[in-house]
Amino acid sequence: MKQIIPLFLKGAAMGAANVIPGVSGGTVAFVTGVYERLINAIKSCDVTAVKLLFGGKVKEFMERIDFWFLLWLGTGVIFSIVTLARVLEYCFANQPVLVYAFFFGLILASIYFVGKRVKRWGAIPVAALVIGTGIAVGVALLTPAQENASPLYLVLCGVVAMASMIIPGLSGSFVLLLMGNYALIMIDSVVKLSSGDMSALKILIPVGIGAVAGLLALSHLLAWVFKKYHDAAVALLTGFVAGSLLIIWPWKNEKTITFEKAGETKVETIGYEWFIPDLSANTWIAIGLIVAGVAAVWIMEKFGAVKGGES
Repeated sequence: MKQIIPLFLKGAAMGAANVIPGVSGGTVAFVTGVYERLINAIKSCDVTAVKLLFGGKVKEFMERIDFWFLLWLGTGVIFSIVTLARVLEYCFANQPVLVYAFFFGLILASIYFVGKRVKRWGAIPVAALVIGTGIAVGVALLTPAQENASPLYLVLCGVVAMASMIIPGLSGSFVLLLMGNYALIMIDSVVKLSSGDMSALKILIPVGIGAVAGLLALSHLLAWVFKKYHDAAVALLTGFVAGSLLIIWPWKNEKTITFEKAGETKVETIGYEWFIPDLSANTWIAIGLIVAGVAAVWIMEKFGAVKGGES
């Protein structure tokens, strides 16, 4: 029972990260020391687990999939996503620079803590680092698509977003933004559901189906890669984390288009223009939040080390 609160809080941090475009819940999982355990637990949700469950061997089933770990971590993720949707909607509308500044600090510090998990740096890990950085920067420069609410496309959004959510440095929310459905899924539908509007389920159910499918498929691949090519895999993830800094750079102007939908005027982000800020009071506050983000990751890392890495 003493593990419940730490796992819930780590899940809540992952959920919060997944709501922010450009921030990766996988990075939070990696930094807080639960990443590989999470991947292995998800991978264990296989045919053998199903046979144990339907064979009445509930205890063996729960042990195989690390049930309590997944339950409390997942509860934290869901709670955070549902409760933070409204808060972040307000924050992004009023202080987007400050929100991004704090998460920029989180990701900046993560580069060191993720990278130090490489046991031996050599040509292959260095190459993987460069490739990972290039991929993340390339993703940041892509032009977002238009909103699409067709069921098959929503399933695809779920698959791709969940895959990116569990890869450190690649943001599931930013991928949804690139696919044109971030506002539809993470803001409109989640806010509606939290208000008791069940019409949101016609959007969230197809996304959820795709997310589960993507999660199960990718967890097997990641578990195999970590086992066979640990240093190269960690270096690649470090590159993803480093490249994602471009996405969440606090000082940027959105390039948008305005269009009509169902009688309402909609504004869609299609890219960014980055710039260096002047040294105003707001800029110093943002810099302070970057430092706070760095400190938060350092504290999480030290806490994880004291607790043995994976609570």
